[in-house]
Amino acid sequence: MQTLTLNNGVQMPALGLGVFQTPPDETIAAVRAALDLGYRHIDTAAAYGNEREVGRAIHDSGVPREDIFIETKIWISDYGHHETLHGFDKSAAKLGLDQIDLLILHQALPSDFDKTLAAYRALEKLLADGRVRAIGVSNFMVDHLTALLDATSVVPAVNQLEIHPYFQQRDVLDFDDRHHILNQAWSPIGGITFYPGYGEDRRSVLQDPAVTQIAAAHGKSPAQVLLRWGLQQGRSVIPKSTKPHRIAENIDVFDFALTADEMTALDTLETSRRGGPEPENVTLAAYGRAIPEA
Repeated sequence: MQTLTLNNGVQMPALGLGVFQTPPDETIAAVRAALDLGYRHIDTAAAYGNEREVGRAIHDSGVPREDIFIETKIWISDYGHHETLHGFDKSAAKLGLDQIDLLILHQALPSDFDKTLAAYRALEKLLADGRVRAIGVSNFMVDHLTALLDATSVVPAVNQLEIHPYFQQRDVLDFDDRHHILNQAWSPIGGITFYPGYGEDRRSVLQDPAVTQIAAAHGKSPAQVLLRWGLQQGRSVIPKSTKPHRIAENIDVFDFALTADEMTALDTLETSRRGGPEPENVTLAAYGRAIPEA
């Protein structure tokens, strides 16, 4: 497994298993399958409703805790300094952990950015106290990042974003690179509609002729080509699946490399069509929901 070094020196496996929209009753089996296959990075979130099952799968796996990198997210309903500290307590209790490897803010909250800043300062405190090993953000655009960096002390280690050849967000990627923030791709294969109302009328990048031709040339699947594209650009990728054969396929991407021409061909597939809500439109009124206690 390839690893990446975060801006505070922490090592993180480059490829992980995402469990977004994985039902709790399927999460344990998916995480156990991933760990059995060699995954050592699991990405979950308070809003996913499956942290408890992730924790149970890790505990029962027999893999030493120190060998697994666990990442979770604070939802916007728990923003604010004290609220976010409590959000950490809820997540840690559900995961069954004393320390979380990477804790990130799930979204910017542009309509109440003071709450976003207070939440991030709570992450800084958790980092200083050793309760987390690294902190970061998700779905933060350039203006959100600029405001965050101007008002806080710790540069985020990670910005988790929708990134695949059809939606590359180059302005955000470039900003992150300049500030030593690692880009992490959710929906790295761009083949699943994650949010109701987004993407139903769109063709999956998995079916793009450029992708399928490259896959055939390497004897690999389209999904493996897309994951390889992200990895070769220095990103972390967290594909999601509940099917053991897909979980196995997604980690089998370290035995081949795309050529410069193939990378360029994938780079040119940009459509600029986002697969989820506009980050600027995220509000508590529209997206807030209570995160249950442990």
